[in-house]
Amino acid sequence: MGASQTVYLDFAASAPVREQALAAADEADVIIFVVDGTVGVTDEDEEVARVIRRSKKPVFLVVNKIDNPAEELENWAYYSLGVGEPRPISAGHGHGTGDLLDDVVAAFPEVEEEEEPADDGTLNVAIIGRPNVGKSSLTNRLAKKNRSIVSDVAGTTRDAVDTMIEWKGQRIRLVDTAGMRKKTQVHEDVEYYSLVRGLAAMDRADVCLLVVDSTVGVTEQDQKLAGMAIERGCAIVIVLNKWDLIDSDEKREAVKESLAKRMTFATWAPTINTSALTGRATDKVLAAAVRASETHACHIKTSELNNLITQIREGGHTVTSKNRRLKIHYATQTGERPPVFTFWCNAPDLVDDNYERFLENRLRSTFDLTATPIRLKFKRKDA
Repeated sequence: MGASQTVYLDFAASAPVREQALAAADEADVIIFVVDGTVGVTDEDEEVARVIRRSKKPVFLVVNKIDNPAEELENWAYYSLGVGEPRPISAGHGHGTGDLLDDVVAAFPEVEEEEEPADDGTLNVAIIGRPNVGKSSLTNRLAKKNRSIVSDVAGTTRDAVDTMIEWKGQRIRLVDTAGMRKKTQVHEDVEYYSLVRGLAAMDRADVCLLVVDSTVGVTEQDQKLAGMAIERGCAIVIVLNKWDLIDSDEKREAVKESLAKRMTFATWAPTINTSALTGRATDKVLAAAVRASETHACHIKTSELNNLITQIREGGHTVTSKNRRLKIHYATQTGERPPVFTFWCNAPDLVDDNYERFLENRLRSTFDLTATPIRLKFKRKDA
């Protein structure tokens, strides 16, 4: 069985969330319609039932918050919705959820398993950031449709959502991840799994769009998210969202200061000032993502690298310690996505952080490595 989709419809939510959940139901294989068993059938329930009755998808009507399994359910009221037999459950206590899951899985259509090609040319872009910075709004703006739920309530997106788009002939998979909080702030199990899935989205991404709330500036949590993406080898583009609210030189300076303070380890990451609300510069976001993917996958000729090594050697910049002197013989690129450069030298143990930073800066000033992290390796080769 291939990947089937189930949509949970709970209409105690706000109108925008309700509208987009209904849109998601059109793409689902199975619909679970959740109503509140403590309040009975509401006008909203009847409104949604009218929409669902037009669907040809399997529908499970779930009456939640029936905490006592022996409690009598007034079925007649829920039968009036006309979407099937009501099923009493308690999500809080787990009553009835196992049987529901069995029946939902049984209702999935049988499809043949299809293996995705290892590399079909699709660019994988993960949209990451803290809760409520506008990730879903940006996803919808880039996709030109309401694929992700947008709400001003932090934490509306609970899982990673894939959206396929095409931009100037390039197929792009956008992954809108749930907002990632500090681990100390992740209390609910569902938030924990959202964090795990967000990290998994980074693992399969070529490029991460780090969405930052411009009105707040770059925070410590944004800094940590960038670090996590770099650890996983992703290219990064920093998207300063809500730029339409930055209306003074003072606010612009505050954003610049936060970037300078928090992103010293990723000064190579380009920034785009945008507004998901108005659509400002959203095309630039996609252009930056595609460009980042190109540098992420670039390959620099060995001859060009060794020309740089010759210049460094002639400039006399090296490391010495106790009558020992570092001498780099040659270098070559040994990996891509992200680029990996291996330097053969006489004493790898002499290489310190300062010299690594020096080499990285020289590489970046000589070659176009915008938006991508790079890895440096040092191996012994005696003269």
